[in-house]
Amino acid sequence: MSKPSRYFSKIWIIIIVLITVGCDQASKELTRQKVVPQSFIPVIENHLILTNVENTGAMLGFGQDFHPIVKKIIFQGLPLLVLVLMLFRIMTKPNLNTLLLVAFALVIGGGIGNLIDRIAYGSVTDFFQLRLGFLRTGIFNIADVAVTTGVLLLLFLIFRGKKLAI
Repeated sequence: MSKPSRYFSKIWIIIIVLITVGCDQASKELTRQKVVPQSFIPVIENHLILTNVENTGAMLGFGQDFHPIVKKIIFQGLPLLVLVLMLFRIMTKPNLNTLLLVAFALVIGGGIGNLIDRIAYGSVTDFFQLRLGFLRTGIFNIADVAVTTGVLLLLFLIFRGKKLAI
């Protein structure tokens, strides 16, 4: 990639991260202000549910009962280190595939969104649940969607035979 292209890619990484964090934080703040905790609001019949749950653990509540020091290390310190390293690596590595950059930017943006909640509130605000027949998701938020989308995009690239050397 030429210098202007690399520069343009870095701007897009930052834009994707900022949009992801902004949408995530705005939606969580709106949820905290407008949705009663533990409420059950059908948005699309009983298929898309809006609620307000504070998750002090990780995905599906994993680690909620960990000692507070252990929680800080595992849910704040470790993610912060990984996110900084990922961001540094994709910002400094030339010639990365555009979809790879988007995937990592989504993972980083979602990770930062949830990390902000953990540091500011001690928990992550989750508010969506999907119910499609027997399929029911855990309760999630925009950051979770971004991370999941980024990981699925990475898996797609791996299965397409793209080299992911970062």
